[in-house]
Amino acid sequence: MILEAEDHEQQERLGAVLAQTCQHACILYLEGDLGTGKTTLVRGFLRGLGYQGKVRSPTYTLLEPYEFGGRSIYHLDLYRLAHPEELEYLGLRDLLQTDAVLLIEWPDRGEGVLPAADLQVAIQYQTKGRRLELIANTGKGSEVLHDLAQTLGSKVNQ
Repeated sequence: MILEAEDHEQQERLGAVLAQTCQHACILYLEGDLGTGKTTLVRGFLRGLGYQGKVRSPTYTLLEPYEFGGRSIYHLDLYRLAHPEELEYLGLRDLLQTDAVLLIEWPDRGEGVLPAADLQVAIQYQTKGRRLELIANTGKGSEVLHDLAQTLGSKVNQ
């Protein structure tokens, strides 16, 4: 599925719609160059679920937990991860045992330790805005994409 966002507000709105279609435990990889808006998408995701607090990029902490409304969302930014085994110190194994959504930036830094994504979101610069390519890797990811397509209707290029 290909989506386009003309500005960061539209990218946040796409994140909010994505959150509404991601109702169960799910692993999302957020891929893209620095500044493409991975954290912007996460902010929209959290806002779409009703979170009103500050949304920070966990560039230095690597992990930012959000627990609200009976849901657990974990935002991981692995950009500064020195070695994939460091994920063990973050408690990755425990996180995977919960009914949580994991939003993982720079997943390539955790290769070999991270489980496969249910859904990959690759964000690219365009002349105006961003291009988001969503790829389902599991049945769960396919359900999210199906629901997203239903929600967005004809605005989606598949």
